[in-house]
Amino acid sequence: MGFIRMLFIAFLLLIATPLALHGAVWWSQDHAKSWHTADWSSTKTLPRAFLHKPAMVRIYSARTGRWKGVFATHSWIVLKEPGARSYERWDKVGWGTPVRRNNYAPDGRWYSNEPHLVYESTGEQARLAIPKIRAGIRAYEYNRRGDYRVWPGPNSNTFVAAVLAAVPELAATLPPTAIGKDFPHDGSWAGLTPSGTGFRLSLGGYAGVMLGWIEGFEVNILGAVVGLDFRHPALKLPGFGRLGFPS
Repeated sequence: MGFIRMLFIAFLLLIATPLALHGAVWWSQDHAKSWHTADWSSTKTLPRAFLHKPAMVRIYSARTGRWKGVFATHSWIVLKEPGARSYERWDKVGWGTPVRRNNYAPDGRWYSNEPHLVYESTGEQARLAIPKIRAGIRAYEYNRRGDYRVWPGPNSNTFVAAVLAAVPELAATLPPTAIGKDFPHDGSWAGLTPSGTGFRLSLGGYAGVMLGWIEGFEVNILGAVVGLDFRHPALKLPGFGRLGFPS
């Protein structure tokens, strides 16, 4: 009974309380009421593609809409070939053929929420990575109608996590609020982390543990992630995401 009580207290302190607090903060703010009234416009934070000659790879993540914004973000990939005059944006969505190209502005808001830059590389590193990223996009298995589940996945974050796993040299990781990133897209419940710098165990996305130099330490319980970032010291909490030094 003592062990069960400790687990219950840990759940209250590390999962339920942060989610409740972030929920109170979220609902105290103004947010778009519907898909049609939300702002999906560009934030104008990307340089104009025709003026930026080198290759570029960026990963963005932004809060989702309405009640899901309390605890979840949506992630996407932006590419630019060397000398290209435009960017490409790749998302996975919940309707039609789910993996989409250029449905939205590459640096656009998501459901009126500002995007957060998760990862960026430019120049030679980006140029070498882009063919592998494209191969990862083509190889992504869950790209048929109906191949989308908000929870525990496969969803938009599962898609980006799968592509990152195909290019481990990027050494990129999604935020702890990217629910669905821990869904076992390759069908394996145990293996290396997407960066290849550690190990993961995932019980179908419903629960799991991850330990890696890039990903840090994470415990996933029903999609809520608690953990630590070692490289850029921070605490990972449900709802809030990272609390500490910038990544």
